[in-house]
Amino acid sequence: MRLPVFCLFLWSTVNVLAAEIAVDVGHGGRDPGAISARGRGEFDFNRDFAGVLAERLEARGQRVRRVNFDGAIGSLAARPQAAAGSDFFISIHHDSIDEAWLLPWTWEGVERTHTEVKRGYGLFVSAANPDLPTSLLCASTMGAMLRRAGFAASDWHGRKHQAADAHNGVWYYDNLVVLYRTRLPAVLFEAGVIKHKDEELELRDPARQARMADALASGLAACLQVTGKPARD
Repeated sequence: MRLPVFCLFLWSTVNVLAAEIAVDVGHGGRDPGAISARGRGEFDFNRDFAGVLAERLEARGQRVRRVNFDGAIGSLAARPQAAAGSDFFISIHHDSIDEAWLLPWTWEGVERTHTEVKRGYGLFVSAANPDLPTSLLCASTMGAMLRRAGFAASDWHGRKHQAADAHNGVWYYDNLVVLYRTRLPAVLFEAGVIKHKDEELELRDPARQARMADALASGLAACLQVTGKPARD
């Protein structure tokens, strides 16, 4: 017997609500990550945005496993281990740029560096991930939702990485430990370039963080609905 459309929608929604998303805060502890144009460590940016994303996911009925929010995980391999049993893994980062493209400037009496040539978000997947199809689909869907919300993907990654879906800001980065040392579909998200003076301030804006997190959460929910995650149900 065919189920009514409403019932199919209800079934898929319940299926999505059962998913657990592992949200990983990149860097931490003795490794602050990149340093922004104004001298703030990447980990602080990552933790702030990951917290907003976790709240937006939970508001949509997803379950969230918070990974490395205290910055205490010292090993890259330990991050996907901490996410084991979840249905999807997303690692939150903020981007920098090679030193050759940095310019000097002074902020609050301290000599700093910044860039004017690179800004925008990026989504990364590993071809070595055990569930590459889901990783790619979710990355592309999140990228599409980000663009729909008015965010621009950086094309700078094309200098070093093969495009997976350049239109939506998705790139291959095969040797990222957090993406291939897991049994989960996984994506690494670079929210923007903190070495860019203007984008650094934008990335610290709570309203912008909420809008970006909403786009990611919506895209991920849509992807998981299509793929029928969680697989264990």
